[in-house]
Amino acid sequence: MKVSELAQAAGVTPETVRYYPRVGLLAPAKDSSNGYRRFDAADLGRLRFVLRAKRLGCQLDEIAKIFGLADGGRTPCPVVREIVERRIVETRVRLAEMQALQARLENAVALWARMPDGEPDGHAVCALIEATGDRGTD
Repeated sequence: MKVSELAQAAGVTPETVRYYPRVGLLAPAKDSSNGYRRFDAADLGRLRFVLRAKRLGCQLDEIAKIFGLADGGRTPCPVVREIVERRIVETRVRLAEMQALQARLENAVALWARMPDGEPDGHAVCALIEATGDRGTD
């Protein structure tokens, strides 16, 4: 398969397909007659694996480690479990941060509903943001 054919089969852009060999996740054969990269069914399988792993929050270096283990005949499953468990913790932290941001935004909008728009006076940039104080509106 050509780059564009692999991209279409996997539902990604050709740029994505070109990127993964550069970072070592795909190793296409070179066509000796023209130097073009040629991909096969195994490359499509690896690309689909990369996409699935990314949907689970794996980063490209982690995916490379998974491939390295599997290509070396070792099961990557313990590493995958560790990665996903770590990503769960990270996601919970980010979710809590996003919920706190949501509360600050809602509190700010409620505060601002009672305030007129201010005019810059050389001392204040935006009275709305400055009214939230140093800790925001929480």
